[in-house]
Amino acid sequence: MPIKKLLVAFSITTALLLSSVVKAQNNNPIIVQVNKPIAAVQPTMWGVFFEDINLGADGGIYAELVKNRSFEFYKPLMGWTVNQPKFNEGSVLIINRQETNIANPRFVRITKEVAADTLGITNEGFRGMGIKKGLRYDFSVMYRQQTAGLILHAELVSMVGKIIGTASLTPSAATGATWAKAAVSFNATDSSLRGKLNIWFEGTGKIDLDMISLFPEDTWKKRPGGMRADMIQLLADMKPGFIRFPGGCVVEGFDLGLRYQWKKTLGPVEDRQLIINRWNSEFAHRPTPDYFQTFGLGFFEYFQLAEDIGASPLPILNAGMACQFNSAEVVPIDQLDPYVQDALDLIEFANGNVNTQWGKVRAAMGHPAPFNLKMMGVGNENWGPQYLERLKIFSKAIKARYPDFKLVNSSGTDPNGERFDYLNGELRKMNADIIDEHYYRRPEWFLANAARYDNYPRNSSRIFAGEYAAQSDHTVSIENRNNAETAIAEAAFMTGLERNAAVVSMASYAPLFAHIDGWQWTPDLIWVNNLQSYGTPNYYVQKLYSTNKGTDVVLALMDGKAVTGQDSLYISSVIDKNTSDVIIKVVNASGNAINKMITITGAKKLSAAATVNTLKSSSVLDVNSFATPNAVSPVASTMPLKGNKLIASLPAHSFTIYRIAMK
Repeated sequence: MPIKKLLVAFSITTALLLSSVVKAQNNNPIIVQVNKPIAAVQPTMWGVFFEDINLGADGGIYAELVKNRSFEFYKPLMGWTVNQPKFNEGSVLIINRQETNIANPRFVRITKEVAADTLGITNEGFRGMGIKKGLRYDFSVMYRQQTAGLILHAELVSMVGKIIGTASLTPSAATGATWAKAAVSFNATDSSLRGKLNIWFEGTGKIDLDMISLFPEDTWKKRPGGMRADMIQLLADMKPGFIRFPGGCVVEGFDLGLRYQWKKTLGPVEDRQLIINRWNSEFAHRPTPDYFQTFGLGFFEYFQLAEDIGASPLPILNAGMACQFNSAEVVPIDQLDPYVQDALDLIEFANGNVNTQWGKVRAAMGHPAPFNLKMMGVGNENWGPQYLERLKIFSKAIKARYPDFKLVNSSGTDPNGERFDYLNGELRKMNADIIDEHYYRRPEWFLANAARYDNYPRNSSRIFAGEYAAQSDHTVSIENRNNAETAIAEAAFMTGLERNAAVVSMASYAPLFAHIDGWQWTPDLIWVNNLQSYGTPNYYVQKLYSTNKGTDVVLALMDGKAVTGQDSLYISSVIDKNTSDVIIKVVNASGNAINKMITITGAKKLSAAATVNTLKSSSVLDVNSFATPNAVSPVASTMPLKGNKLIASLPAHSFTIYRIAMK
């Protein structure tokens, strides 16, 4: 056969095959009924959960570059190196004033008796310091002179030992018992991923130093002593409905002495009492002995952050129980009152007028207006009758004073099993407002559980999908990866959360952040080093849901049923009454591309085309990285409609959102 005829025959055959595939796939189209809303989507539906794990706070969103700035780590000079070629006993001493300053007992005393001698101290930062060329850096220190005469020289030093920024600071001539603060700013002349801060002393004298600090100029909203802007911007871009803080397991502590106490995180940073981070030594595979909580990022800053990004605050408080995996320590019931009072005082701190005890504290910190706190979690991943006993006391006290206030209650660590069944049953008997469920499982579990909430009671406790992440290997494995497979599995599960918005009112991935050189747990939503940050494929799934939230769920049916895995498809749909859009979310979890007819009923008129965002990859193992941060990220396009119909072209292992205006 001539080649021309062969090509024509091949083209005809191919067209017929494609036509038959399309027809076969369109025999059972998706029907989206936009005029029949079945549930309201809560403004809080898609949010973020922050915990100080993986250097999430110190060394993360808290932009302080100096590690152990107040010498309070259990090794007081951890993070510091003394530079003294000619050894002089006693030239650098750590003084402990425990009896006079419990919150910040230690400081360093520098004594230099010979002007020609070299004496200095160097701070290594949190796995180094990220230094940006041309950026201003603000150096500050609290000092008290015993003998005047020393001049402080601050230097930024690059990874190769090059000085890339310098400034001098001369303390006042005054001596005595009073502490003062001095500050100086200077610009970096080059960039470095893992720089250091060197401080050397010129002249002779004796000086006490504390709270040695270095912040970049470009903090979030340019706030002095604030947060790292690129990391916060990634959160703001998600437009989250809520932010849960401060955890997580850090709420509990190894024991009650190391629990998170929000009142100790307020006021001047030098008065905030540092504690060991419970992730300091939790995992033998990732020991982190230099991991502490300085609380420069405290509850005021969390509330301020929530306000900045338009999210409802969701603080979690200790229920009088330490981590049950570690110590199983509980406070006796007859000593629970201070814990309950902390909860009541927190509501007053957030919402009270400036004449109340705690409202006055908030106002003094610069925020006289209330933070409009509406909900709170009591306990984190707690379980057993001992938790319920304490929870009932909290609930009674809080509801008596604030009857409309919503409480989030723990259902333990797992989404099934005897522990979960017991808690779920008992919490429902208590008419719990919101039950917090957690799921760290393989991708297959997420696909299989897209219909999990289809049969949950509609007029009972609401669900908070408080912590979830598909594990590419297994839970607590260092081999877990944020790959395309886990992201697509989560997207499929989330269609079930959205479809059941009558039951599920909040959801958040966990953990949120991880430092590439300082993580303890993986997978994580956003990865950072000292200069860069990027969102994982899982981040883009969360962002696509949150920025396409809508206001009301509408039915999306195939063969008269919700689409929960038939033909490896998972579908949910909402309308947005504010924009008059219908938003259809479709996951193709199979390894084959699929064309599927979608018919939209109940709209008087639709736009001629849909805006489309598709998350796909060439391999389910694909990941993002610092070198290729957008390797797996949404691709925008348009898709024409024919009347009220469109042919959805669904790539293999993909998540696609169709947004169509209803005119």
